[in-house]
Amino acid sequence: MHIGIFTDSYLPYTSGVVRSIIVFTNELRRRGHRVSIFAPTYGNRKEKEENDIYRFPSLRAPTFKEFALAIPLAPSLSRRLDDLKIDLIHVHSPFIMGRVGAYMAKRMGVPLVFTYHTLYEEYVHYFPFIPRLMRHAVRNYTISFGNRCQLVIAPTNPIAEYLREHGVHVPVITIPTGIELERFQNLDSTWLRRHLNLPPEKIILLHVGRLGKEKNIPFLLKSFAMVLREEPTTHLVLVGSGPLKDELQNLVSALKINQSVTFAGQFPFEQMPNVYAGADLFIFASITETQGLVIGEAKAAGLPVVAVKAFGVQDMVKNGEDGFLTPHDINAFTNAVIQLVKDLNLRRQMGRQARQNATELAASAMACRLEAQYKSLLAL
Repeated sequence: MHIGIFTDSYLPYTSGVVRSIIVFTNELRRRGHRVSIFAPTYGNRKEKEENDIYRFPSLRAPTFKEFALAIPLAPSLSRRLDDLKIDLIHVHSPFIMGRVGAYMAKRMGVPLVFTYHTLYEEYVHYFPFIPRLMRHAVRNYTISFGNRCQLVIAPTNPIAEYLREHGVHVPVITIPTGIELERFQNLDSTWLRRHLNLPPEKIILLHVGRLGKEKNIPFLLKSFAMVLREEPTTHLVLVGSGPLKDELQNLVSALKINQSVTFAGQFPFEQMPNVYAGADLFIFASITETQGLVIGEAKAAGLPVVAVKAFGVQDMVKNGEDGFLTPHDINAFTNAVIQLVKDLNLRRQMGRQARQNATELAASAMACRLEAQYKSLLAL
């Protein structure tokens, strides 16, 4: 079959949404399907060399320069769509490119699938021209968009239930983004320490994610300051970039933990498995995730996880088995981290179980479930 993917973000921009699209696209193509991706341009010359990727003109978002806003005024691409003979359209956003995909699905008479990747109402702070009172309007619009589709996909069960409770009446199913487990074989657990010049006696706590308000990183920093007072051999590594970096660095200074926190920036994609493998413990405090893909990746590298119990994250950590889920309470979170820092045997035991549990999210198995849903829609 020929699947058309419509997305408001794609490479070179990096995010959980982009990673999800790449993982499923690779697996579907391995199964012999053709996948065409429709996304905004980022002005990268390499885009001209891409196969089955069609770029729409774009503008950079005024408050989020890394993000490109597609301008869906490309008559030649619309004509090309008619010629591509797409069997099914799968959109990964309800906004600009999602609307283009919905329009083309209706025009072509093909099924429309929507993956709900993001609690969009939690991200309105990136758009100051949208009043905070519009959060409900954003949510209502997203629900309305979902009801235009033949199928809505949620990455975790709590998100599927959230969508049903808020009014999505078309079928909603859960298919998490899979983990490419083969990437997490034969890892170099010394790479991260060598790269950051951290001595072997340091116990590394790792966070991977955008340095944005929605990731709740001030909570992590304040918790780590408490951990550090009790366990001075710990070191926190923050991997990622984002608009809150300066503010977070100021908080680190105010907490007087500068020598024990590293803002590592972004690493090449191919090195990320080694980044995870070089840490001792993964910590995560976001309360706006629909899945928390980085948790699955950390587990695949054998890391136990301490995370705040919230929405999609609660499906990703088996409390007491491959890590700890805590309330959104700094003392509870800190105590869970300290327990794993102090107890090497428990850390190793949970790390082994984490690696085992990560196999439940094998990308091939998740793609097989998605393929079955596509085939079911096309058989109607």
